Amino acid sequence: MYLVVYSVKAKEFMKKLDKNSAERVFSRIDNLRNNPFPQDSKFIGRENEDKIFRYRIGDFRALYKIKENDKVVLIVKVDKRPRVYD
Repeated sequence: MYLVVYSVKAKEFMKKLDKNSAERVFSRIDNLRNNPFPQDSKFIGRENEDKIFRYRIGDFRALYKIKENDKVVLIVKVDKRPRVYD
Protein backbone atom coordinates (compact mmCIF):
# COMPACT_ATOMS: atom_id res chain seq x y z
CA MET A 1 0.00 0.00 0.00
CA TYR A 2 1.25 3.45 -0.91
CA LEU A 3 0.89 6.76 0.91
CA VAL A 4 -0.78 9.51 -1.14
CA VAL A 5 0.67 12.99 -0.56
CA TYR A 6 -0.57 16.23 -2.17
CA SER A 7 1.69 19.09 -3.19
CA VAL A 8 0.77 22.62 -2.12
CA LYS A 9 -0.29 23.44 -5.69
CA ALA A 10 -2.59 20.41 -5.86
CA LYS A 11 -4.16 21.21 -2.47
CA GLU A 12 -4.86 24.81 -3.52
CA PHE A 13 -6.64 23.67 -6.68
CA MET A 14 -8.68 21.06 -4.81
CA LYS A 15 -9.92 23.71 -2.35
CA LYS A 16 -11.36 25.72 -5.26
CA LEU A 17 -13.44 22.84 -6.63
CA ASP A 18 -17.14 22.45 -5.97
CA LYS A 19 -18.11 19.70 -3.55
CA ASN A 20 -19.15 17.07 -6.13
CA SER A 21 -16.07 17.50 -8.29
CA ALA A 22 -13.76 17.47 -5.27
CA GLU A 23 -15.31 14.24 -3.95
CA ARG A 24 -14.97 12.56 -7.35
CA VAL A 25 -11.33 13.63 -7.74
CA PHE A 26 -10.42 12.67 -4.15
CA SER A 27 -12.02 9.23 -4.47
CA ARG A 28 -10.24 8.48 -7.77
CA ILE A 29 -6.90 9.66 -6.39
CA ASP A 30 -7.48 7.62 -3.23
CA ASN A 31 -7.62 4.50 -5.43
CA LEU A 32 -3.93 5.09 -6.19
CA ARG A 33 -3.13 3.90 -2.65
CA ASN A 34 -3.81 0.29 -3.64
CA ASN A 35 -2.91 0.50 -7.34
CA PRO A 36 -0.57 3.35 -8.33
CA PHE A 37 -0.49 2.04 -11.92
CA PRO A 38 -4.17 1.88 -13.02
CA GLN A 39 -4.94 1.09 -16.67
CA ASP A 40 -6.23 4.59 -17.39
CA SER A 41 -3.01 6.27 -16.22
CA LYS A 42 -0.30 7.13 -18.70
CA PHE A 43 3.45 7.09 -18.13
CA ILE A 44 4.88 10.50 -19.08
CA GLY A 45 8.55 10.20 -18.16
CA ARG A 46 11.09 10.17 -15.38
CA GLU A 47 12.55 12.78 -13.07
CA ASN A 48 15.64 11.46 -11.29
CA GLU A 49 14.49 8.01 -10.14
CA ASP A 50 10.78 8.92 -9.89
CA LYS A 51 8.26 7.84 -12.52
CA ILE A 52 5.77 10.53 -13.60
CA PHE A 53 2.22 9.63 -14.64
CA ARG A 54 -0.91 11.39 -15.87
CA TYR A 55 -4.25 10.24 -14.47
CA ARG A 56 -7.49 11.19 -16.21
CA ILE A 57 -10.46 12.05 -13.99
CA GLY A 58 -13.23 13.30 -16.29
CA ASP A 59 -12.29 16.83 -17.40
CA PHE A 60 -9.49 16.93 -14.85
CA ARG A 61 -5.96 15.56 -15.01
CA ALA A 62 -3.71 14.66 -12.11
CA LEU A 63 0.04 14.54 -12.58
CA TYR A 64 1.76 12.38 -10.03
CA LYS A 65 5.16 10.92 -9.20
CA ILE A 66 5.78 7.51 -7.73
CA LYS A 67 8.59 7.33 -5.22
CA GLU A 68 9.07 3.58 -5.28
CA ASN A 69 11.67 3.43 -2.48
CA ASP A 70 9.41 5.27 0.00
CA LYS A 71 6.11 3.78 -1.26
CA VAL A 72 4.74 7.31 -1.84
CA VAL A 73 2.45 8.66 -4.56
CA LEU A 74 3.05 12.42 -4.77
CA ILE A 75 0.20 14.29 -6.46
CA VAL A 76 2.12 17.12 -8.11
CA LYS A 77 -0.68 18.95 -9.92
CA VAL A 78 -4.44 18.67 -10.50
CA ASP A 79 -6.13 20.92 -13.04
CA LYS A 80 -8.36 21.03 -16.10
CA ARG A 81 -6.89 19.35 -19.15
CA PRO A 82 -5.64 22.41 -21.10
CA ARG A 83 -3.88 23.94 -18.09
CA VAL A 84 -2.36 20.93 -16.36
CA TYR A 85 0.63 20.66 -18.67
CA ASP A 86 1.79 24.28 -18.25
